[in-house]
Amino acid sequence: MAAQTGPGDHVIEQGYQAYTDEDHEVWRDLYRRQSELLPGRVCGEFLDGLDALGVGADGIPDFEDLSELLEPATGWRIVAVPGLIPDDVFFSHLAARRFPVTNWIRAREKMDYLQEPDVFHDLFGHVPLLTNRYFADYMAAYGRGGLKAMRLGALDMLARLYWYTVEFGLIDTPEGLRIYGAGIVSSRGESIYALDDPAPNRIAFDLQRILRSRYRIDDFQETYFVIDSFDALMQATEPDFTPIYEAARALPEIAAGEVVAGDRPVS
Repeated sequence: MAAQTGPGDHVIEQGYQAYTDEDHEVWRDLYRRQSELLPGRVCGEFLDGLDALGVGADGIPDFEDLSELLEPATGWRIVAVPGLIPDDVFFSHLAARRFPVTNWIRAREKMDYLQEPDVFHDLFGHVPLLTNRYFADYMAAYGRGGLKAMRLGALDMLARLYWYTVEFGLIDTPEGLRIYGAGIVSSRGESIYALDDPAPNRIAFDLQRILRSRYRIDDFQETYFVIDSFDALMQATEPDFTPIYEAARALPEIAAGEVVAGDRPVS
């Protein structure tokens, strides 16, 4: 069943037949190098989702085919969008369990860096974890929270939560630290840097701390926040954020690479 959308939602046709052989080859090359790198680095839930959806090396997947597998598992569907979309539209999609995926793919000369997300980042990086019920619920709750944050004038703070979890989050597992954030998962360089380099801070998840923390958009992250589990992430972000925003506003912002009193390093 196709997602129920309407005017103003920025949803477009994926345009699958318009992909060229080179587009599919770029996907295959990106997939090949990430799939070889990620075992032992990415969390098991991501690999389980990758297998369950069959997001593999054959080329750019068909969004409708993936939705037919994803929806029975966690109620989510994929919708195609042309690129970055307005905040209110993005949050409304998430709240309705629709994940917006950019329909274009990067050029070969930009394999390692993009200013805006493409289909590989959105689909390979984000969608596999939507098979996990805790993470799927977290993403829908984030969409509802985003609409509320807009009313409260707290969008800048909530955006930091998305950045430090959904995009650049790490998780502590019995086997050691693992990646789950899509911005890391879809980047060869940051997949290595986030776990192996001694430079960045790796700090235990702290909601108010994250809401106060600035981040980098032009380089690898200087700080990563580490969750214990997706269930714990959902529980930590379930309370009403209104008083949390008020408390965070009363404190100074924290620079991207700054370590502050109360931080709990994770190794």
